[in-house]
Amino acid sequence: MYINITDNKEASNKGSSGGLVNYLEKENHTEELKQPELWFNGSRQDVEAYEVRRALDGNNAKLGRHEAKFFLINISPSQKELEHLRKSVGDPDVKNVLKAYTEKVMDEYAKNFRRPGINSNKDLLWFGKVEHNRYYSHKDAAVKNGSRKRGEKKNGNQMHIQVIVSRRDITNKIKLSPMNSSKGRNAEHSRKMGQFDRMAFKQCGERLFDSQFGFERNLKDTLAYANILKNGTLQQREQLDILLEASMKNYQSRSVVNELALGVAEGIFSSVGNMLESTGKTVGEFLEVLMEPLHIPDIASDTIEEAEKRRRRKARRQEQGMQR
Repeated sequence: MYINITDNKEASNKGSSGGLVNYLEKENHTEELKQPELWFNGSRQDVEAYEVRRALDGNNAKLGRHEAKFFLINISPSQKELEHLRKSVGDPDVKNVLKAYTEKVMDEYAKNFRRPGINSNKDLLWFGKVEHNRYYSHKDAAVKNGSRKRGEKKNGNQMHIQVIVSRRDITNKIKLSPMNSSKGRNAEHSRKMGQFDRMAFKQCGERLFDSQFGFERNLKDTLAYANILKNGTLQQREQLDILLEASMKNYQSRSVVNELALGVAEGIFSSVGNMLESTGKTVGEFLEVLMEPLHIPDIASDTIEEAEKRRRRKARRQEQGMQR
């Protein structure tokens, strides 16, 4: 699950929201949709574009000319996650469950500020928009190597959600910035601006998806894994190697491994031994778990019966061969 808060420079968010709202209406103008995609939030599913612009532009009391007025949040499920949803709820309902998921993500966004009175998406002024396509940009490797053109549509299911959230809360009184990186270290600054941990927010989105939809996430598909590869120390990467081996050898250890990877990303373990002992096991005991038979989930009973029949047929053939 890719969740990103666009920074001030890219969002052009110091003036009216009209430009961004109009840009996010592009599929309604260029694609042959059965019906236009309307905006939504925690209260409505039928918000028109002009209502979004009017509400956002009217919710910036006492914000200076050079201050951000709103932020753009990109909530993009992976191809694996979208396929899991399709199989779980069916094609027609994928959009609706993603909208419901977005509301919960915005609950986490609100809670992350740790501000009195800011407890859920109902305390925010925000609007979400479903988009069905993604396009290649100059940053994509395929564009750089010439195999794709900038602006060309990407293949496969590309459904994702774009959210515009006001800098001010729903009462137009409290200033909230997810670009504040104090994380509570500066008490005075946090009191005025709230504190916000962007990595923790993204991690909440990933955990929320897994728990809400029963998604079994591979270690390599976690945010923690990507973060360690990009920013981790040599010690953290050594710890990650052990976890990667565990995740490949034993299905049942996957959830434990993913939880440990979070700790590794946060740098809370001094060594591999310290990391493994945090599970309540010694290093030796943990390694023994890796040697247990691989557990394969969700095998239908008829598949098991078929496997047993094949085993019996093979045994009979072997027995008949010996008799000859």
